Parts: sequence; C-alpha cells; structure tokens
Amino acid sequence: MKQHKPTIALVAGEASGDQLGAALIERLREHYPQALFIGIGGRKIKAAGMEIWWDAEELAVFGLFEVLSHFPRLLRLRRELYRRLVDLKPDVFIGIDAPDFNLGLEIKLRRQGLRTIHYVSPTVWFWRQKRVHKIARAADLVMCLFPFEPEFYEGFGVSATYVGHPLADQIAPDHDPASARTKLGLDPHATTVSLLPGSRVSELTRLAVPMVEAARLLSSRQPGLQFVAAMASDRVSLVFREAMASVGFEDITLVDLDPRTVMAAADVVMCASGTATLETMLVNRPMVMIYQISPASYNLLKYVLRVKPQLFSLPNILAGEPLIPELVQQQANSENLVFEVGRMLDDDNLREGLQERFLEIHTRLKCDASGRAAAAVSRLLEEPRSS
Repeated sequence: MKQHKPTIALVAGEASGDQLGAALIERLREHYPQALFIGIGGRKIKAAGMEIWWDAEELAVFGLFEVLSHFPRLLRLRRELYRRLVDLKPDVFIGIDAPDFNLGLEIKLRRQGLRTIHYVSPTVWFWRQKRVHKIARAADLVMCLFPFEPEFYEGFGVSATYVGHPLADQIAPDHDPASARTKLGLDPHATTVSLLPGSRVSELTRLAVPMVEAARLLSSRQPGLQFVAAMASDRVSLVFREAMASVGFEDITLVDLDPRTVMAAADVVMCASGTATLETMLVNRPMVMIYQISPASYNLLKYVLRVKPQLFSLPNILAGEPLIPELVQQQANSENLVFEVGRMLDDDNLREGLQERFLEIHTRLKCDASGRAAAAVSRLLEEPRSS
C-alpha cells in the first residue's frame, strides 16, 4: 500500500540538476500528493514546492582544483546536511548529479539504513571506470538518462534503469527562429549568433572573453550579424559584462533566465560544454562547443588520470561520431570559434544536415522520462525496507 505522505530528500547542485529535480517532483506528486520534499536546490525546485535548506549555488563549483579550493566549505555543508537527514530519516534520498558531493553522502546515508537513489549516471563509461564500485556502495538504484548506460552497470552488479532524458520530453524542436528573435526584441530577419557561456561563474571566467572576442571578429567580417547571449544569473551577467568591456565589444543583447529562446533565435550557437549542448540539440540549432578548465585540472586529467576522451559533447557522444566541432582547452579560442561558426553560417547544407541528425537523436530520447523516473522512485518506496 502506498505511503500517503513520504518525506523525500533531494540534492541538486547546479542548473541542470535543478531542472531534473523540479520535473521529478511534479511527477512524484501524482503518486504522493502530500509528499514533503526537502534538501538543496535552485529556483525551479523551489517553485515545484521543495523546502530549500541550502541554495544550489552553494555546490556550483567547476574544475578539479577549483573544487579543492572550496573543499572545506563543501565538507562542512555536507556534514551538516548529513546530520539533518539522519535526524529526519526521509523515506528516500535522491542525489541528482553532482557525484563528487552526492556519492559520498549517499554512502553514509545508506549505512544508516536510508534508501538512496542517484539520478543521472556519472560518466563512468567515459572516464574513471573505477568509480562504479563507489556507486555500487552509494545507491540502491541509479536512474540513467541515456539508453546505453544500464548495460554498463549490469556488468558490475549495480541496479540501474533507463528513464530517458526529461529535456527530450519538455523541449520541442523549434522551426521558427524569427518568432524567437521577435520575442527577444531582435531583428527577426537578421542572421543571428547566440552565445551560451554557461551557468557557473568559474566557466565564465575562462569562456566569456573568447566568446565575446569571436563575436567582435564575426561582426567586423560580416556586418549585419546580431548577437544574443543567455545569462543564467546576476553573477554570470556581471562577469559577462566585464568581458564585453574588456574586449571593447558591447553589441550583444543579454537575456536573463531564458536560454531556450536564446537558442531558438540562433542560426548558429556558441555553446559551453554540458547540458546546454543537449538543450541546443533538442531545440534543433547547429552549434560549436567550447570547453576549458584550469591548466592544472586539465593536466591532472590528461597526464595523471590518463583521461583521453574522443568526444566531449553530449550530441557527439549520443551520435557516436563528431557531429559538432569541439574546441577544448588551447583550441578554445576566438580564432577557432570564428572559423567554425563562420563555416556553419556559410553552409546551408551543413546546418540542415546537423538538424536532421539532431531530430533523429531527439526521437530516441523522448520517452516520458520524468514519469518513468517517478515510477522508479515509487517502486523503491513501496519495497519493504531491508533489515
């Protein structure tokens, strides 16, 4: 018999996790209308009705050495969160992504007899496979966004289920950039380049200047282009404005908290690595991905941990081939952005071919993901607790 008022704890550490958590809460309420949701999240999870103990920005740190500098604060936060959760004894804990923070917490909570779910598989199939053993200790269930992931976990005896990606259900391919441009107050007929520099300030400090410089160069080479950039927060907007001032190019329209309309307005998108590349693919816009972390973090990955991924962006990983350009580390500069974006702007066939492939991938991912995730959580809640 279903529990009428379970307490469900969630931790979502950044913008993508906030989206996933909000959609999951909405579907869980269909199973448990009186459920109490508590934990760490952002604006969207709060709007979905969760009691926020700490804001998600507390966890939004990017890069290995950047994390190290914040480690004492994060450790204190996690210890306090652990104590509160053990006292409260929620019916289930759901760690949404943020594996560096959540997996260790899940291990400790599971030892105390709490049920734990990890929502969004870490990229163990991509690098650092040995983490799968930590995941096995951490989670009663892993909910996977991509169809190839459960088979990987099966080989390690980890309970995992494919739920699909909620964004594939939420986002419809957009075929009318002029409408999006009008909504943003742009010229509906002008060729448009959109900039998505990321949601974390630590990303902006590395990506904003090359993006703005690329926009300046493209504008000088192709008069009539218009530029629009998505701002994820006031802090992001401040850093981006500083980059525009330093480059001496401020002819970029900044849009707060509406990244999908910014994507839809574009002929081509300059996109920071991460979930934004998936969203841009689902909106169905050609893009160039840019990715850069600190040299120390990158050298640790490359030379110490021996991480040598062939593909970085989600569209390329899902396609199994390099559909979109990936500008990583030293290649993540304005000159390369200008070349790749210019190549796409000049080639209608290239853009149309990308959009056809994006639609194929979108169709594979669309499967009522949040509903499937809520059903998986419900099944775990209804199972008798192990003694």
